[in-house]
Amino acid sequence: MEGSLLEPTLYVIKGMAILDNDGNRVLAKYYDKNIFPTAKEQKAFEKNLFNKTHRASAEIIMLDGLTCVYRSNVDLFFYVMGSSHENELILMTALNCLFDSVSAILRKNVEKRALFENLDIVMLAMDEICDGGIILEADFNAVVQRVALRTDDIPLGEQTVAQVLQSAKEQLKWSLLK
Repeated sequence: MEGSLLEPTLYVIKGMAILDNDGNRVLAKYYDKNIFPTAKEQKAFEKNLFNKTHRASAEIIMLDGLTCVYRSNVDLFFYVMGSSHENELILMTALNCLFDSVSAILRKNVEKRALFENLDIVMLAMDEICDGGIILEADFNAVVQRVALRTDDIPLGEQTVAQVLQSAKEQLKWSLLK
């Protein structure tokens, strides 16, 4: 009996993934190299995971010895994976934080095209939520606040061309709306 009890650990998450509505990877991070050591194995797992979940109405599945919680929106599927003995509520909290952070970053326009346009910020948000399998933040407001890049505070000489163009677009849009 004693041997079957597992020691508590901080390493809760085995992986996080965002897949499109065809089951292709948009963004994924795996934190346990023992489970999926190669990209080929990761892609095979993602295909299998998508095939099992894309028509289901549930929020959780056990697959290949992993507890996977998931959520879908328009054309994206969000997944958080943990070990088979992991607390599903903790995994769901991380999933909700990921989804709500992406939703806030994309201004509630959670779809593939918008995600690709803001992929750098979404990757940063994913890193703020989880580092090496350890959940760092579960409050999406804190995550969004940390990854928000305020171009108003950066001198013009240090801004990238994309940031300058985005700032100009925003100013033009607001001037037309007045």
